Amino acid sequence: MQTSPVFTLSGEAVGLELLVHDLKTVFESKGYDYQSEPETPRMVLNLITSAKPQPYRRRAQATMVISLLELPKVPDNLIAELYPYLVRALSNMLVVYVSGVGAHFLTLELGQYFEPEGPRFAERLFERIEPIASSVLVVANQFDPDLEPELWKGDALSQSISAAGRKLADWDLLPTAFPLEDILPPEDFRHVKRLYGIGGLSYGNLSTRKDDTRFWMSASGVNKANLREVGRDILLVKDYDIAKNAMLLSVPPGVEPRRVSVDAIEHWMIYREHPQVGAIIHVHAWMEGAPSTQFNYPCGTYELADAVAQKVREATDPSQAVVGLKNHGLTITGRSLEDILNRIEGRLLRQVPMS
Repeated sequence: MQTSPVFTLSGEAVGLELLVHDLKTVFESKGYDYQSEPETPRMVLNLITSAKPQPYRRRAQATMVISLLELPKVPDNLIAELYPYLVRALSNMLVVYVSGVGAHFLTLELGQYFEPEGPRFAERLFERIEPIASSVLVVANQFDPDLEPELWKGDALSQSISAAGRKLADWDLLPTAFPLEDILPPEDFRHVKRLYGIGGLSYGNLSTRKDDTRFWMSASGVNKANLREVGRDILLVKDYDIAKNAMLLSVPPGVEPRRVSVDAIEHWMIYREHPQVGAIIHVHAWMEGAPSTQFNYPCGTYELADAVAQKVREATDPSQAVVGLKNHGLTITGRSLEDILNRIEGRLLRQVPMS
């Protein structure tokens, strides 16, 4: 028997009482079950203030936290000034409410958009929040020291990932993530990395097919312009374990591995369905006319992976697809990494449109 997803409130609704009441009513009308102190809620509306962006301490990765903050006005430099609130509150999304104006949204992946105050305001906020509230992260990794000895130092395919990473860096398409370690105290920084599987040195990721079932992929939280060591910078993904909700990786013995990129589940879906796809690149950039996913799902979620896989499936040639990730960037498939780079050179727009 399917149970209703559980949500809860955390913090004090100073200045947000009416909005919180309306949001709670909408979530309940949409089938969410409110509980005051659940063990592992599906979603948390975390009420914070600018003076004290108190985090909600999750007990499970499956809990999505949406932090609500009221400000008298929106800062001029919205991302730079609001992103610290997002990460200090350990949130998946920040909603900044300005009375009489509306709500600005900001996500960990730098998605940003605005809903003006007016008719159906709470319902429209729900429609923005719900794709994140309902998403399932796939960031757990199982490392098996069973990589073939001849691959401990990599091969021509892993070396092609290194070369492609350097090329993307030359094109300035691997923007540096916000320096989370400068914003958060060490304990919270470790908490964020554990929850989201991110490290923060550069955005974007690359992968290339090894054989029918496996693919090489860049690690999370490493400089994609300096991918060198197998098991640390580049990992071999061999499968996805649905029961454990974990990516399975082969690594050399004696290596302390890093996590694979959070988008590994997305790449796994595409490679599994399309044998002709030989490589995949994800960048925080855009191309005119790219078909896009409909919702702003978080990186590393099964829902985003499934939405991107659907768009690849719909492409005229899935082996050469360009898919927009709403408010985020592009996933591009190719016969090889060189094929992708040749197709996109000079065609990418650095500014991702937000909607």
